[in-house]
Amino acid sequence: MSQPNLPDFDSLWDYSHPDQTETKFLELLPQFPEEDPARLELLTQIARAQGLQREFNDAHLTLDQVENQLSIESSRARVRYLLERGRVFNSSKHPDEARPFFEQALTMAQELNEDFYAVDAAHMLAIIADPASSLNWNLRAIQMAESSADEKARGWLGSLYNNTGWSYHDTGEYESALEIFQKAESYFGEVRREDRLRIAKWTVARCLRSMNRIEEAFSKQMALKAEFDSIGGSDGYVDEEIGECLLLLKRESEAKPYFAKAYELLSQDEWMMANEAERMKRMKELS
Repeated sequence: MSQPNLPDFDSLWDYSHPDQTETKFLELLPQFPEEDPARLELLTQIARAQGLQREFNDAHLTLDQVENQLSIESSRARVRYLLERGRVFNSSKHPDEARPFFEQALTMAQELNEDFYAVDAAHMLAIIADPASSLNWNLRAIQMAESSADEKARGWLGSLYNNTGWSYHDTGEYESALEIFQKAESYFGEVRREDRLRIAKWTVARCLRSMNRIEEAFSKQMALKAEFDSIGGSDGYVDEEIGECLLLLKRESEAKPYFAKAYELLSQDEWMMANEAERMKRMKELS
């Protein structure tokens, strides 16, 4: 059994700084006895932090430690192991190898009534699926979260609304996408998550651009830029979208500095450079 005075390590996650999170988790590890299932759960999160840093071999080795110590029975630790093994495969561009881990995690989490992890597994199955299947998985995950009595499971709803909106968007169903993006915006406003609310506002505006409602999209992105300015921040995605709107409004010369700023900021993102090469090239050429 876990010692009750040990910290809730999940609350220490900072997804923007996985290196710092890994350090925190490694410092906590000696506090957990070898036989404690909580230690195995903590190791799965160390692996997740390593995967987010693209240290995929290290992440798999950490998960090997977990696998070797797991009992054969179903358990939350095994569910979390399955989830993180799948995530490492997916992040390293092996989605077909990831799928069976997410499927097993979903089945086991449902057997254990671990709604939070069941929704997590369903949302990961949506991420690796083709567009049509992705929409079905996202809608299933939303139904699971909305019907759960577990407040933590319901906490998935904002992310699921966002992901489902993109599933609609990617299949050209822009009206449906806008409706659910607006649900995400309302959700994050209600739970007072300002960082996620700004992302939701951006997504609504991005969808409006796809719907050719350019003036509205431009206005919303400029309002977002003002928000970032007011807190002394900036966001490359906002600058990119302002540039794209200005191009469509035939204001090419005004668009250039926004594309330049977007490239400056987003080129620092390793994931963007690795996965959005054409998009980054376009920003650079238009700046």
